[in-house]
Amino acid sequence: MDPAELAIDPDELRRLEECAREPIRTPGMIQAHGAVLGIDSATQVVVVASENARDWLGRPFAEIADPALEYAARTGAAIDPVRVSWGGVPSDAIVHRVDDLTLVEIEPVPAGNEYARTAVVSAITTLLSVTSVAELRERAAALIREITGFDRVMIYHFHDDGHGEVVADDRHPDLEPYLGLHFPSSDIPPQARALYISKLGRAIASTTEPAIPLLAVSGDPRTIDLSNAELRAVSPYHLQYMQNMGQASTFSLSLVENGRLVGMITCAHRTERRLPVLLRRSLEVLAGQVSMQLASMREIARLQHMVEVRERRAALLAPLYASDDIQAALLGGSQTVLDLVPADGVLVRIGGTSRVGGDVPAVGGLLKVLERLHGEPFVSECLDTDRPEFAELLPGVAGLLVVQLSGTGDAIVFVRGEVSREISWLGDPGMTHRPSDLSPRTSFSAWERTVRGRSEAWGTVPEEAAELGHELEIALQRRAEAQLAELAMRDALTGLHNRRYLVERLATRGPVGEEGKALLFVDLDEFKRINDEHGHDVGDMVILEVAKRLTAHSRHQDDVVRLGGDEFVVLIDGVVGEDVNAIAQRMVEAVAAPIVVGRVVLTVTASCGFVIAEPGSPRAGLLEAADAAMYRAKRAGRNRVSA
Repeated sequence: MDPAELAIDPDELRRLEECAREPIRTPGMIQAHGAVLGIDSATQVVVVASENARDWLGRPFAEIADPALEYAARTGAAIDPVRVSWGGVPSDAIVHRVDDLTLVEIEPVPAGNEYARTAVVSAITTLLSVTSVAELRERAAALIREITGFDRVMIYHFHDDGHGEVVADDRHPDLEPYLGLHFPSSDIPPQARALYISKLGRAIASTTEPAIPLLAVSGDPRTIDLSNAELRAVSPYHLQYMQNMGQASTFSLSLVENGRLVGMITCAHRTERRLPVLLRRSLEVLAGQVSMQLASMREIARLQHMVEVRERRAALLAPLYASDDIQAALLGGSQTVLDLVPADGVLVRIGGTSRVGGDVPAVGGLLKVLERLHGEPFVSECLDTDRPEFAELLPGVAGLLVVQLSGTGDAIVFVRGEVSREISWLGDPGMTHRPSDLSPRTSFSAWERTVRGRSEAWGTVPEEAAELGHELEIALQRRAEAQLAELAMRDALTGLHNRRYLVERLATRGPVGEEGKALLFVDLDEFKRINDEHGHDVGDMVILEVAKRLTAHSRHQDDVVRLGGDEFVVLIDGVVGEDVNAIAQRMVEAVAAPIVVGRVVLTVTASCGFVIAEPGSPRAGLLEAADAAMYRAKRAGRNRVSA
């Protein structure tokens, strides 16, 4: 059976509903091995008592004749537990407040393992050196079994859907192994889990001894909240469950993380076995240590994974700023979007254009799914169950993850195929081994089923994919802004830098650097004649050709600028040792070569003025000085160079 299907199974839901109605916090009874006295906090008179201590009803608690216990009951300042003699038997008394009552629970001290708690400190020290989750669980189960002497110690992990899994199982060799087996949520229903959060240890001494009722001077003792009581009676459903598993007694410890029950440690024995209070308290500390270590390991793994994902995401998105083809950058580079979001295939839709990578169904089906989602994100591990109409459009797809790019109609769609897997259950969770709908199952032998129609679980991938989508939107926006800024610095006809770019370059603060700088001002001679005789279209073609020639005769580090009309500037950085006059001459000669426009052969010349700025000289006035030099060249006869 699929855990996801079990979570919505009507029989399972009915069992959970019935469990929720059971008064497990207020059973009005206690376990048979101890006794309880309830003392009115105002009068210090015993007003509630278990049936095996009924002689105390109505008596002042001071008659207990034990100063330490009487003080603890009166003040609530108990050293837990208080050692007393009860009926001539050494016993532990546990004191706690419930509304207007002070409850005193009395347990006979079990013989034989009074000081076993000293081994807990050694166990904690041993576990501190463990660095993997699996080893921590395995070692903790073995150490706790060694300390407690129980036949079996299991560690459970609760999955997000509520069902549990046995992740560690240290047992007597005669017992059937349970490691890796799953069990339904109703085995430990929500209201029981809530109790395990507020009370970390729970001892059940016997599955056969009948519970002892509470008696009260007045009122109904079944209204007394025994949530934190050590001796609280056990649900009959749970007792039957334990008997069906062959358990005579158990001791359970909660694994709580951030106020959430994430697992449990359960000790089970085939005969009745009790642990003294101080040992149970010590084991609660050990369980708390295990919880903290598990949480730390998971957090370290999460942070490491997050750093790796961010590094891969940055590497994937970095080329977008320089790429003219976004889809190719996401799908065709050394690292693709499928390296970041593991899936069988992906569709990337940006700017209304779609491209796919990996193994994907027909693009038409994916686009229809996007239309029906109306811009909403979507994630599923089982399309057949979650959205059968999508499954029809996407044959062979079990898992679907859609990341919408806000306000654009674009999206990234990841698909995964079916991954069949074997799930082993701690007995058939269905009705096969249940005498009635609400009865605990009678068989706990491994029951295997193959889960089909589902993809690999997405886990944290949807959140990571959403972050990818968000950062992709930012990258696209910044890329568009950079392109607009670049366009503002470019001449529309030639694509060269424009006057605005040159002005900003020359406005840079500080003197000219140590490599020096030169500025060439190039103006075409009598260019107006070409426009008048051949039209502006031909004139534009001449300007384009001149721009190409000036660029071709410049170095890669030089900037060629069209100021406007027929005026150009070449900005040369690093002129130390360069013959600037020779560079200018080459450019003038290049411009003067015939230009063919269609069937027309044209000749246009240029006058060039240049200025050289020595290292350390001011930048201001360079353009004006070069312009003046250019006019000197024109006055000298045109088609020449002047400094």
